[in-house]
Amino acid sequence: MSAHDNVTINPTLEDLYRDLHSHPELGFQEHRTSEIVAKRLTELGYEVTTGVGKTGVVGILKNGAGPTALIRADMDALPVKEDTGLPYASTVTATDASGKVVPVAHACGHDLHTTCLLGAAEALITDKGSWAGTLMLVFQPAEELGAGAQTMVDDGLFDRFPKPDIVLGQHVAPLPAGKIAGHAGPSYAASDSLRITLVGKGAHGSMPEASIDPVVMAASTVLRLQTIISREIPSTATAVLTVGSFHAGDAANVIPGEAELQLNIRSYDTRVRERILSSVDRIVKGEATTSGAPQEPTVTEIERFPIVANDADALAKTLGAFADWLGKDKIMDPGAGAGSEDVGILATSSGAPLSYWLLGGTDPSLFTTGDMTDPALLTVPSNHSPHYAPVIEPTITLGVTALVTAARTWLPAS
Repeated sequence: MSAHDNVTINPTLEDLYRDLHSHPELGFQEHRTSEIVAKRLTELGYEVTTGVGKTGVVGILKNGAGPTALIRADMDALPVKEDTGLPYASTVTATDASGKVVPVAHACGHDLHTTCLLGAAEALITDKGSWAGTLMLVFQPAEELGAGAQTMVDDGLFDRFPKPDIVLGQHVAPLPAGKIAGHAGPSYAASDSLRITLVGKGAHGSMPEASIDPVVMAASTVLRLQTIISREIPSTATAVLTVGSFHAGDAANVIPGEAELQLNIRSYDTRVRERILSSVDRIVKGEATTSGAPQEPTVTEIERFPIVANDADALAKTLGAFADWLGKDKIMDPGAGAGSEDVGILATSSGAPLSYWLLGGTDPSLFTTGDMTDPALLTVPSNHSPHYAPVIEPTITLGVTALVTAARTWLPAS
């Protein structure tokens, strides 16, 4: 029997997906989602632990001797106002960590991830003869904050539960439904988001000589920061530095006392990342000194995602099983992506190889070539867009089958 044979898909998964989509929750607020996950896993017969890393859920199923496979799904949503027009679209609002009321939507597809892993949990426990070993299902909070995986690790994920021999997972993407994509090595970028506060001296707009203008200081800083990518890192390296927010003052005729920048850095190499961060610190302090700032600027971390690196052999093994199931023409290499993920923390913290892939979730009729050169990729709604929502089928069926196939591949029956 092949690893993908005899995968039973519960028809109620579509209703579960619609329910989760309509009730999104922000990171570390996934209380309702966690309750649903824990209830279904308990009813299936898994050993369930809740509250791991605040709102995370772990389900363990031992099925004889064999290795341990960790399969991860993230559960949190985004502070985005959904604009899909779907009958099950989210109208939810919530209070974020800063106390601000924001709209909430599953604009990244984590509701689908949760649905698919619950579907795989049922398929695997109802056919225990097709695999052997230990399943460790991790339903993770706060991926969008870059904090959920580490919080679960810090809460004893690999002390309280078995250490895995493989970490598996998938992410729905704006690729044709029915296709799967994976890239060996550094696959998703490290991401560092920083808040920089530059302190000047406020004054009336008519008396600039009495000020130390933080707006000019910040403007110079923005321009100088752009030279890091163009002039300081190797020309063969790939990195992005974006200043996404610039705020100073509230009136046209008042020179404010300080300015704030928020920037994001994406990189694929640890040494390149360290060079960029060091250069940011040097430039920010240098511009402040040149401007005669009365005090040093502050640079604080907003969020951080590490590089996600797929183990080449592990990914090849998983994608090979997928190719036997779907056909080689349905397996794609998307290259390294600039998006970021924290799933790699589960692998590096446990010492297990990572095999992580993308699951196509967009109507195939919208594509012309079906590969990564397709211009439609630039026009179809992507993750984090208010218009993004995967097609329910065949995405759920493919997502469940992919997880079951991967589990059976890594936990073969004797």
